[in-house]
Amino acid sequence: MLRLLSTLLVCMFASPVFADDKNKPKLPTLTPKEIEEGWILLFDGETTFGWKTEGDVKVDQGILVVNGTKGGKITSRVQFSVPLEILAEWRWSGDGGALLKLGGSGSSVPEGQWTEHLMTVTPEGVGARTTNKTRVPGGVWKDGIGNSGGLFNTPISTEVPKGAVASFRSIKVRPLGAKPLFNGKDLDGWEINEADPKRVASKWSVTPAGELAVKNGPGDLVCEKEFDNFVLQFECKTNGKALNSGIFFRCIPGQYQNGYEAQIQNAYKDNDRTKPADFGTGAIYRRVPARKVVSNDNEWFTMTVIADGKHFATWVNGYQTVDWTDERKADENPRKGFRAKKGPISIQGHDPTTDILFRNIRIAELPHENK
Repeated sequence: MLRLLSTLLVCMFASPVFADDKNKPKLPTLTPKEIEEGWILLFDGETTFGWKTEGDVKVDQGILVVNGTKGGKITSRVQFSVPLEILAEWRWSGDGGALLKLGGSGSSVPEGQWTEHLMTVTPEGVGARTTNKTRVPGGVWKDGIGNSGGLFNTPISTEVPKGAVASFRSIKVRPLGAKPLFNGKDLDGWEINEADPKRVASKWSVTPAGELAVKNGPGDLVCEKEFDNFVLQFECKTNGKALNSGIFFRCIPGQYQNGYEAQIQNAYKDNDRTKPADFGTGAIYRRVPARKVVSNDNEWFTMTVIADGKHFATWVNGYQTVDWTDERKADENPRKGFRAKKGPISIQGHDPTTDILFRNIRIAELPHENK
């Protein structure tokens, strides 16, 4: 009798869980190849994080719905002022044609059916040139419809007229035109920071596979070039549990790690990835924590860092972890306030446990008018 009762209880409580899992909305994802290529998600399938919204905008069952009748509009908080590809899966219905736009360049898709839409946007003078392709998901790519022109240094947005509704399953972007900061052969273009004689314990080397290796710490490896506004992408692997490192940027030249820091720390609390330990990978350290720890120790992951004036955004494995504006008073010292000036990018060797690899470090500079 007890065995029968236990079986009934298991069935009663197990069935709803199975049903919920089965009916759970499919969230946007990136393939391992897309992650390696530098694609990032602009829509996580659950929230409007990373977007400015107006009017009637909601996320319903994994779909981003923009209702033009009620003034719905979405605008990315990041201005993508580099050549890029935009890949969206979306549809629209109603009166008029909805547009996915970058400044004055916009494109639509056939009404009423889900369509994959690829826009390639490149600068042309002070404007942009846009090429478009569309396909039914899984089908053959065809030349799409759209127009070229308009401002280039602008966010991604929608134009949804009254009487129309635009729905998005996925919106993702791949920045193009980045140049390598690390050649995979030697440390040419980098130098060890000896500003603090007590912090030169790290050992830097290049592996036979072309990876930049750092062991031991503390220490700091500084890029000889300086940057202010940029899109930085790299791959990283921590060879140990809860190891700590970071990428510093807009540093004060000649000083030791005095800049903004994109944190590397894959640990989290209470078995909950939304509770990062020590700010978490993708955080701007001591300024804003990562909203979720996406990456794992002992596995390669990618990070994208965009610094554009006062606005900073990060992605880990294509998932956006930070969207932050530094509203502090301007100061030469980034520890005390907002620093806009160019500075070196550097890699941190944190402590004696440090054992970390980096590869495919690349950067695209953003226009200075976005400061």
